[in-house]
Amino acid sequence: MQKTIALVAHDHKKPDLIKWSLVHKTELSKHKLVATGTTGGLLQKELGLAIHCFKSGPLGGDQQIGALIAEGKLDCLIFFWDPLNPAPHDPDVKALLRLCSVWNVPVACNVSTADMLMTSTAFTGEEYQREIPNL
Repeated sequence: MQKTIALVAHDHKKPDLIKWSLVHKTELSKHKLVATGTTGGLLQKELGLAIHCFKSGPLGGDQQIGALIAEGKLDCLIFFWDPLNPAPHDPDVKALLRLCSVWNVPVACNVSTADMLMTSTAFTGEEYQREIPNL
């Protein structure tokens, strides 16, 4: 079952996301991928996969991905954010993570969690249905 996966990374975490994505390229290739601008461009170059690129995070890309969550069009967020270097668009980052909690969207913020998510039978199998809150 094809899912829509968002891939996002802060500047200091982009190398980690690229490395992680190369390891999981086969699984990622089965899904629709979206990303914020700079991250998406780097991933397209490294992976050779089609990735829909939104605006850069500080220019509204985080909010565009947040809109996908609110519309029920995103199945998973892989967001390698940098907790040690606050970004000028930090409120957008927090809003994106908050939306994942509100709408029960799986989110991975580091390599270990992303590995577990990508290899989980709940993610790779067709039997799991994420419960969408009735708000």
